[in-house]
Amino acid sequence: MKKNWTRGLLAVGLIAAAGFGLAGCEEEKKPELAPAATDLKASAPKAPDAVKLAIEKASSKVEFMMEAPQEKIRGRVSGTTEGEIQVDPSDLTKTTGLITVDIAGIELFQAVASDDGKFGEEKKSDLQNEHARTWLEISPDAPADVRAKNAKTQFAIRKIEVTGERNLMKLTGPERKVMLKATGEFLLHQRASEKTAELEATFKFEGDKPVGVRVKTVKPFTIGLAEHEVHPRESFGKLAQKTLELLAPKVAKEAFVSLEFSATPGMAGPGAMGGKPAEAPAAPGTAMPAKDAPK
Repeated sequence: MKKNWTRGLLAVGLIAAAGFGLAGCEEEKKPELAPAATDLKASAPKAPDAVKLAIEKASSKVEFMMEAPQEKIRGRVSGTTEGEIQVDPSDLTKTTGLITVDIAGIELFQAVASDDGKFGEEKKSDLQNEHARTWLEISPDAPADVRAKNAKTQFAIRKIEVTGERNLMKLTGPERKVMLKATGEFLLHQRASEKTAELEATFKFEGDKPVGVRVKTVKPFTIGLAEHEVHPRESFGKLAQKTLELLAPKVAKEAFVSLEFSATPGMAGPGAMGGKPAEAPAAPGTAMPAKDAPK
């Protein structure tokens, strides 16, 4: 009797251990949720001679790609990028800045694979656009204050790495191109995660004076939908029965983000690149005073 009892306990123990092991595996598969945040702050300038460059909103572009076996989805947001970057022409590694994008007017285009695996023509789908707004909680049924928070996407530059010469003044010509890696916080759907973007920056010069810059990604950076709590939803506050895992053949779980913008001198002052004060008010990414800036 004692022997049978011992065997029974052993069996229960093995089953329990197996159960905990499976639960642990499932837990490991879940992506980590990014910390909650509603607004990012710009770092203080890292150099006393840092210059302010304001992003030109109208010509700005942000795009993302989501590639799944059955569908490819491309999204774009044009003319809504604002912000300011702080640049030390003698040492680009001291660059900081805050870029803000309003995604309320996001547009999605869809290409569907046929039975032979070939993708057809890319088309704009009204239903796909409706779903995207619901997932991001910027749809008309979301409260206005929630829509406003979720429509704000930001990238705060905290660190810059330069491939090659980091002192623009040692380069020559009216256009001086450099390759950068910008690392910082990325805000989406009120969640902030650390991301690194590989960029090409082309600085324009008049003589020895820099007068602007054109920035574009050379390699998209990856955003996980789950880490930013972007899930299938039927309506505001109601998750859909089909999860990202179940929709994986049609909807990718990651988005590859690209951006492009130009920036020109802001208000004149010590270290300003231009000379004319900006007509527009300070962009949302205006650097905080040193005493208030995050360390």
